Amino acid sequence: MQIEKKKPARAGAVLRAYSKAALAYPWVLFFAVIAALLIEAAGVVAPLFLRQFVNLLSGGTPTADVVWAVFVALMLFTATNLMGWLGQRIRLYSVNRLESRVMVDLYQNAFDYMLEHSHDFFISNFTGTLTRRITRYARAFEQVFDSILFNFFPAFAFAVGIVGVLSLRSPLLGAGLLVWTVIFVYLQFRMMLKRQPLRIARTEEDSRVTGFLSDAVLNHSTITTFAALPYERAHFAETIHRWYAALKRVWDADLWVYGIQGLLATGIEFALLAGAIVLWQKGLMTVGDFVLIQIYVLGLFNRIWSIGQNMRQLYDAFADATEMLDIMELPHGIQDAPNAVPLTVPNGAITFDNVRFEYHDGHAVLDGFELDIQPHEKVALIGSSGAGKTTIAKLLLRLYDLTSGVIRIDGQDISRVTQESLRASIAFVPQEPMLFHRSLMDNIRYGRQEATDEEVIEAAKQAHCHEFISQYPEGFQTMVGERGVKLSGGERQRVAIARAILKDAPILVLDEATSSLDSESERLIQDALMRLMKGKTVIAIAHRLSTVMSMDRLVVIEKGSVVLTGTHDELLAQESNLYKKLWEIQAGGFLRAD
Repeated sequence: MQIEKKKPARAGAVLRAYSKAALAYPWVLFFAVIAALLIEAAGVVAPLFLRQFVNLLSGGTPTADVVWAVFVALMLFTATNLMGWLGQRIRLYSVNRLESRVMVDLYQNAFDYMLEHSHDFFISNFTGTLTRRITRYARAFEQVFDSILFNFFPAFAFAVGIVGVLSLRSPLLGAGLLVWTVIFVYLQFRMMLKRQPLRIARTEEDSRVTGFLSDAVLNHSTITTFAALPYERAHFAETIHRWYAALKRVWDADLWVYGIQGLLATGIEFALLAGAIVLWQKGLMTVGDFVLIQIYVLGLFNRIWSIGQNMRQLYDAFADATEMLDIMELPHGIQDAPNAVPLTVPNGAITFDNVRFEYHDGHAVLDGFELDIQPHEKVALIGSSGAGKTTIAKLLLRLYDLTSGVIRIDGQDISRVTQESLRASIAFVPQEPMLFHRSLMDNIRYGRQEATDEEVIEAAKQAHCHEFISQYPEGFQTMVGERGVKLSGGERQRVAIARAILKDAPILVLDEATSSLDSESERLIQDALMRLMKGKTVIAIAHRLSTVMSMDRLVVIEKGSVVLTGTHDELLAQESNLYKKLWEIQAGGFLRAD
């Protein structure tokens, strides 16, 4: 399930998602908005006192009354600026609290939703790209909210205020400034829309670079052993060159926008001051009015000019957030049925009833698959590579949904029970166990997260992990490296078996759990597995036939169907069959395990 690309960035969807997240803290948001209004009100009112101050100073003889009036104007000007300073402190405090809380929520929500996607989703997408999308989604909120509360909303409030004040002095100047502001903002918006496809392309190339880097780092050992460093360098050079080309197109477009903005700003400043000169000649404007106009125009320029820069950053944020929204709006591939109930497993009987499964390309792996497993029965699935053995285990865990048919556990359709309860009832030991870059204690405890240290150590002893763990200076607190790379294959396998022992689920699925073990380790693990399997229903997928000789029943699968069943001795006693052929090959040494 690869993520489809969506163009362009969906600003409306991003704003709705972010607004919902911000409204979870209404009082903090309220104080932030009020503080922003207080700041802009101070920015509009303070120059009026400065205008009065200048007019008084330029009015003539400094009499006692004039001096007092100048002093009062100065005090009012200072008091208004202090009001703006107070608004700044309140806004910064509120924004810091709001943004940090909302970003935590966004991280958590994105993390939760992504992890609920299906197995197919994760194997179809780059790990690095997915992690980058979560980070971008949360951090883009800061840019979006800052742009709105520190730029767009203040610019709008300030523009309304100064247009109103100038209109009182001269309706023509007020109307002219209003028209220019609307045109300026509209042109910036239109130019931003024209550039948005370029920004989307740049974001996509950036994600490709991240995905490539993550893939290369995770597969460093493969690159080294195949002497493929020159190939990877060339491949990365192509990827980074595409990113460079996309970035250059965006920056070149920005140059044109900034040039147009500069011309518009120069034009309106000249027009307003020229109009003020005409009014001054008619006695309708004072020297203080010129100061007022210049302060207002410069203040508006600073706010509107930064709108262009913020629009660029805002749409970058929209593009970043849209990538994660695509994932969060993508329905989960595997979902609990309406009114799904928890699975109960009193016995552990498993039934595969006329099961058919095919991948998205239409290739059928199982077709009419039938298998009944009795409570506490130990069944081994045997067959050539590609016969469908591992697929059966994945279907039982509901990593995929069936194309048709039913799988039942103790008579309960697994598609009608909750996924959490289903997987809690099954202990799965994969052929290639993946460990977290955490301590050995944490990795083993993953089988049952509430287990005590003593229980973890006991499970490690039963899986014969304690022997190699005790050799590390830090013991159970030893970090295993990403995916467990600091451990050998056999050690990782034993940690996975310790997890299953600790989980103690009624159903056990072993996907060739001894495949990575040497002869001595296999002997030790076989003993642990025998104790683990007691009282459980077991499905063991086997490639090394020596590991399943003691199972209750062997089920031979070919092309997605059961072709033979019986014990090891019963199948060998029959005339030529697939199991006998596989056994003779391994016993003859062609595929000898040891």
